[in-house]
Amino acid sequence: MKQISVLFFLVILFLSCTKSNKEEKLEVQVDNAYRVIAYVHGWNDILVTHKEKANQITHINYAFANIKDGKVTEGNSSDSEILKKINQLKLVNPDLKILISVGGWSWSKNFSDAVLTEQSREVFANSAIAFMQKHDIDGIDLDWEYPGQIGDNNTFRPEDKENFTSILKLIREKLEAIKPKTYLLTIATGANQAYLEHTDMAEAHQYLDFINIMTYDYYTGGSNSTGHHSNLYASELNKDAMNSAKAVEQHINAGIPIEKIVLGVPFYGRWWKGVNAENNGLYQDSSGARGSYNFKDVEENYIDKNGFVALWDDEAKVPYLWNTAETQFVTYENSKSLKFKIDYIKEKKIGGVMFWQLNQDSGTLLNTISDNLK
Repeated sequence: MKQISVLFFLVILFLSCTKSNKEEKLEVQVDNAYRVIAYVHGWNDILVTHKEKANQITHINYAFANIKDGKVTEGNSSDSEILKKINQLKLVNPDLKILISVGGWSWSKNFSDAVLTEQSREVFANSAIAFMQKHDIDGIDLDWEYPGQIGDNNTFRPEDKENFTSILKLIREKLEAIKPKTYLLTIATGANQAYLEHTDMAEAHQYLDFINIMTYDYYTGGSNSTGHHSNLYASELNKDAMNSAKAVEQHINAGIPIEKIVLGVPFYGRWWKGVNAENNGLYQDSSGARGSYNFKDVEENYIDKNGFVALWDDEAKVPYLWNTAETQFVTYENSKSLKFKIDYIKEKKIGGVMFWQLNQDSGTLLNTISDNLK
């Protein structure tokens, strides 16, 4: 009986130690689980002259591959050479994952046709995987803007909703058949209810590793009034305006597990001229020119410079600029607003952060993400 008791004690001790080790390992995995996804559009020497940035990100989405004759193909003649350069960053960060983003705003015109039939989906899926293997990268990111909607004057159909899920399922099955390496499949989604109504995310997410919400561009050059283009919460001045927290809740309500959600942030700002001066131009009509600035330009030339006054919306948790003489309004992201978003990611246990795009940053925003998300 005494021997049995001793044996029982040893078994319990072993199991307890094993459990403790597993919990320790799990904690490390959770700490490292946050994804930092950088869209890279074309090429810029920032990744050559500042290779340490490769250690601040977990994934690169190279933008964009095009769709021609139902097949995924290089968007530009330089893509092959650029992807070779990007692959060299794995010498700096061996854990870095590189994906090809297909489509985007301008090259989503042929998505609906490419996934229309079982035969066309087979062609599309095979071409996407062939592209991935040709360039020795780690996955595929579909940026269809947008299923069932016109987007940039695109072909679209009601059956896009079902076909979108079908193509994701097919690509996933083909990726799973490639052994022994594990490949990624992700998408970028619109930050609005309309996107979710034209897709079936409750089913589609099961084929995806994670989902990048484009939680920015709530106000764009097509907007005749100003507004925050990537506010975390609603502003007191416009409770009905879109915000990132609302977009996340809509995605969760659509059936997406929160750990698969990645929050998008902009490394650029948007501006309007000819703006009504009330409320320092915030949520006011605009009758003049409009456009966008890279964050590094905003930081260098506009924040409390050249007649621009830096302001803060404490309800929305975002900065903005106002120039009385030029009647110009600027909405943008900065380190302060990013910290609030990172706190939100941690609080909600969201899967990470994505940004468009790396080349638009001076280093300030990526450093903020790297320093605070860990």
